[in-house]
Amino acid sequence: MNGKTNRFILLIVACSAAGVLVGGTASWAESTQCMQAELPTSNCLIQNPISKTFEGMSVGLIAGASAAVGATLQMKQEE
Repeated sequence: MNGKTNRFILLIVACSAAGVLVGGTASWAESTQCMQAELPTSNCLIQNPISKTFEGMSVGLIAGASAAVGATLQMKQEE
């Protein structure tokens, strides 16, 4: 593996980790806010906050990895 491949993998890992963190935090905050509402909706009461957090983390992972690939392709086009 050369240096460019290592940088590409590092970029994907870093963006994916950031996506997992942001997605999980946003989903957890949304579920907490939903549960603390004066009149929570039935959807809010039915949904498990842990599964909602994992769902947000997986979406963040995909978004972060996609952003890294897109940024890399954009840099390659500019070269």
